Amino acid sequence: MPRNFKEELMFTGMMAGMMVIVMEAYNIAISSGIDSGFILEVLKGYPLALVVAAILDLALVGPLVKGIFFKFIFKPEWEKTPIKIALWISCMMVLGMVTLMSLFGIIVTFGLGNISWGIYGHAWLFNLIVALPLQLIIVGPISRLGLGKIQASTN
Repeated sequence: MPRNFKEELMFTGMMAGMMVIVMEAYNIAISSGIDSGFILEVLKGYPLALVVAAILDLALVGPLVKGIFFKFIFKPEWEKTPIKIALWISCMMVLGMVTLMSLFGIIVTFGLGNISWGIYGHAWLFNLIVALPLQLIIVGPISRLGLGKIQASTN
């Protein structure tokens, strides 16, 4: 877990950077297919999506999830097994970020006036199906390893 704001920024950068690029590629692939302009399309939308995701993570979803987790879910004996804390927070973060970033993706793709519950529900479910295992199996462990190396180099 990050120990200070600088580490929080680096951890969020790693986490959001990887999640956004994969999820953006996934969403473009399922909505438009993979063609000769696929990589350019992914790279074109990446900076804005990364900024939005980082702001949502740092300013809204992260504080909300941590507040809910430590007030209602956390058990003191989990301090001996920090992976339980990391997994709970990761799952809750994915739920929050998928909820907001699916809406962001729909607005960017279809416009604010063309949002429907059906489109949103479909996007949310399909994003959750990919984002949760991506976070738990690949991105989370890589980001925690990277944070651990950063923390070890500053000691």
